[in-house]
Amino acid sequence: MCTSHDHPQGEAAQAGAGRRNFLRATALLGAAATAATAGVALPAVAEASSGSGRRPDPESRRFTLAVMPDTQYLFDGPSINPAPIEASLRYLLEQGGESDENIVFLSHLGDLTQNGAEEEFAAISKAFGILDRRGVGYSVLAGNHDIRSSTDDQRGATPYLDAFGPQRFKDKPTFGGASSDGYNTYHLFRAAGRDWLVLALDWRLSAKGYAWAKDVIAAHPKAPVILTTHELVVDDDELSSYGQQLWDQLINEHDQIFLTLNGHFWPARRATRKNAAGNDVHLHLTNYQNRYFGGAAMIRLYHFDLDRNVIDVETVSPWILGRAKKGLNELERQEMELSGDEDRFSVGIDFADRFAGFDPVPVRPARPAAQLLVRGTAAYWRFDSAVSGTVRDLSGNGNDLTVVSVGGGTLGWSADHHPDQPGHGSLEFTGYKSPLKGAYLRTVDGAPLNSATFKDGYTIEAFYWLPADWDASHNAWSGLVSRTGRNGSVGTVTDDPDEPLATLSISDGPGTQWAVHPLNQQQLATNWGDETARETWWHLAVVNDGKHTTMYVQGCPVARNPHAAAVGIASSGKPWLLGGYEYADRIDQILHGRLGDVRIVSRALPVSSFMTH
Repeated sequence: MCTSHDHPQGEAAQAGAGRRNFLRATALLGAAATAATAGVALPAVAEASSGSGRRPDPESRRFTLAVMPDTQYLFDGPSINPAPIEASLRYLLEQGGESDENIVFLSHLGDLTQNGAEEEFAAISKAFGILDRRGVGYSVLAGNHDIRSSTDDQRGATPYLDAFGPQRFKDKPTFGGASSDGYNTYHLFRAAGRDWLVLALDWRLSAKGYAWAKDVIAAHPKAPVILTTHELVVDDDELSSYGQQLWDQLINEHDQIFLTLNGHFWPARRATRKNAAGNDVHLHLTNYQNRYFGGAAMIRLYHFDLDRNVIDVETVSPWILGRAKKGLNELERQEMELSGDEDRFSVGIDFADRFAGFDPVPVRPARPAAQLLVRGTAAYWRFDSAVSGTVRDLSGNGNDLTVVSVGGGTLGWSADHHPDQPGHGSLEFTGYKSPLKGAYLRTVDGAPLNSATFKDGYTIEAFYWLPADWDASHNAWSGLVSRTGRNGSVGTVTDDPDEPLATLSISDGPGTQWAVHPLNQQQLATNWGDETARETWWHLAVVNDGKHTTMYVQGCPVARNPHAAAVGIASSGKPWLLGGYEYADRIDQILHGRLGDVRIVSRALPVSSFMTH
């Protein structure tokens, strides 16, 4: 499986550009906004035709959580204007199933209305009907303007509860349940192959509210929790007094809560705190009611990417974007898409590590060697324990390895390994260039591999890891797997005759290189990989189909694969090395790093047959 190892750190990196996605919806939203602003009912076809008709992909490792903060100024007594929020909701329908958006849920952060009046709730309730008719999952919660602010969640009946109480959500597949008072709800959405829990908490929690929230978390012990409430963060790295209470009484002791979202204050701000388990909790304030047109129903999009271990965040007003064809005024042009550091940013989270305390990723068990002996296996070596004497070729072909020490160097052993490696162990090489020191492995004299030429094709695979102190001046150009014998020993060559006949090496990048003398050429043919990070396990494969050679890193083909025909591997009958590299028939460099399972197969394997699968 081709996987990414790009792990942005912290929150400084800017989110990837998303404007192309918003502009796809411009025509639809423009029509909707124009009609709604003019007080004309939208034709039924506008809603029916919006969207691709696809549902969000619950297995995709890329998904989006939409967040809508305070909309109170759009629902304020005689100045009710639902057009902006309708545009945002239609945007969610339009983009929800798109593969690059995959919007799975919407969370409103409270202060839906200005005065909590029945007519205001009637208007915003009608707007949310756009999502109800399509079965889209969302949550709302009461802000201080939606109810009497001096009360907590035991306040009893209100227009808010009439419009957005549990009865509204009971038929939604994402609705999990509500507290007995109806003011606190929880919701479960499926994304990246797992359940995520949204806690939508009232303006002020009572003791009963806290107990309910704790019970909900306890009932879903493996679900990451996103806590939404109206008030929590007040400024950068600062919580309000009530926010501190939420932290002390709920967030700090519940490691599942990794992200909180709130409105109420402005401008947008962020805080990060360590919880009792020592893990980061990201606490975000988002609110735009102080900006043009009461915030114009701005939505913030949290783009989760579990392969890149990042959440990219962007903020936009679909209503303003939809009006672009009509011509925007000065303030609309400024507010269409926000690009400040507090509105467009990235949060680096190693999701597997962050969730390990309550839902650890199961370690893939070791696989028996027999499962790796595919048709054509010429040699297979693994290091399940420390090396003492001979390392057996598990293919049964007799290509055993012996240890060669240089300058008194030894081989170590580590239980560390690539997560998809069949064997659970690796050899630790400590090579050093000058003076040359270390230890490596060589095939025994007379091993069948020594004379094999692989004219019908081959696949060479290895797992490797380089330490933080790997340094090009001392460690570059060591071989992971190499064939000894001078390049010039098999006939006339047009390049360096002292290079080995084949070497899968670590360049000075550090990157990977496969340099081989094919049977049909008079010079080395070279495949170059990209640079690979230190302190990370990598799977490397070189595949020749009898004509052309392709290098793969993590199952992904590299760019610099030569097009010229390359048939087989020339041989002078000399040994192969693991962890060593010869030049001019002398050992010249020894690996500094760890080497896991190594397999050589006398035919081209598809990616689906690599040792990682």
